[in-house]
Amino acid sequence: MSNPIEITFGFLFGLFIGSFLNVCICRIPEGASIVRPPSNCPCCKTPIRFYDNIPVLSYLLLLGKCRSCAARISIRYPLVEILTGIFAGLCVFKFGLTPAAVITFVFIASLIVVTFIDIDHRIIPDVISLPGIGVFFAASFILPGISPVDSIIGILAGGGSLFLVAWGYYLITGKEGMGGGDIKLLAMIGAVVGWQGIILTIFAASLTGTIIGMTMMLISGKNMKLAVPFGPFLALGAVIHVFYGPELIQWYLYGIRPF
Repeated sequence: MSNPIEITFGFLFGLFIGSFLNVCICRIPEGASIVRPPSNCPCCKTPIRFYDNIPVLSYLLLLGKCRSCAARISIRYPLVEILTGIFAGLCVFKFGLTPAAVITFVFIASLIVVTFIDIDHRIIPDVISLPGIGVFFAASFILPGISPVDSIIGILAGGGSLFLVAWGYYLITGKEGMGGGDIKLLAMIGAVVGWQGIILTIFAASLTGTIIGMTMMLISGKNMKLAVPFGPFLALGAVIHVFYGPELIQWYLYGIRPF
């Protein structure tokens, strides 16, 4: 476990990475470079000066507006930065300043990008999930709590389980109920969490997805099928496993089962 200084360093580092994730969220769906051109205002295209690109602080000082054209800047930008900073701090808190903390943070950062892209565009970019499968399988050689064999089984269990669900739904209804992006995303998640983590991830994703979907239906007042992206819920389930998975599994096995 790390000391407060290390955790604070992780949080501040995460804020700046969160600023980069905002660029990825905006540009990846458009097929644009995430390196060039430098960050600019979406409305007037004026390049953002370095002192106006300080995570969270610049947003507050500018009152959420572009310095050049006064166009409103989405609150999502500082929220993504803060979210990324919090998870970076949590990774350091759980793993210390170790390679495991770095790998876990990269994994969660990938899930953050996937989540917001899926919310906006209903897609999960292959440019994240497919390389992620290979990268995180390689990481299983040094990550604690998972072996390369567990990682391979997790990849197959993750991608295979959703593929079977999607295939079965198509056979029954003649419609596609789950995109290939979700299948590849869960395969990437399986590379990190293994087969046991896949079970918890799917359970948590299904539970939270059902609750939020029903809440949206009640708020809208319409008894209808809502197109709710599943990727964010898979990401949430994976994050729950990363931080609390072993404890939740032990609680289930020995805490609430009658035998």
